[in-house]
Amino acid sequence: MARIHAASFAVPRPWSAAEIAAVMENASSIVLTDSNGFLLGREVAGEAELLTLAVDPAARRLGTGEALVRRFIAAAKARGADSIFLEVARNNPAATALYGKFGFVERGCRRGYYLDASGGKTDALILVLQT
Repeated sequence: MARIHAASFAVPRPWSAAEIAAVMENASSIVLTDSNGFLLGREVAGEAELLTLAVDPAARRLGTGEALVRRFIAAAKARGADSIFLEVARNNPAATALYGKFGFVERGCRRGYYLDASGGKTDALILVLQT
């Protein structure tokens, strides 16, 4: 999983294997995998958060991300989530388009939230889906 995450992200920075394992160990976690990617999220007190979605760059545009998001929405609803939120880098149009397909809408912005390797800053959009 860490290999796919590292191949998928520069901003925000990729997660380490230890960080991924720590999320997976939490009882509130929702862990979804596919041979080409994975999604980590959580549900607490009726609210779900999509923490990260990573698809192997060689397997993009084949429906893996869409299938994982669809499964996450279903899992979050099954656990009683009334809403799902996530953060996405403003400069990631593929991800924002994917989330838009499911009805996620922008509810806020964290200006300069993500730092890139050169020290530049990118906004984090906060997207929400009411289930």
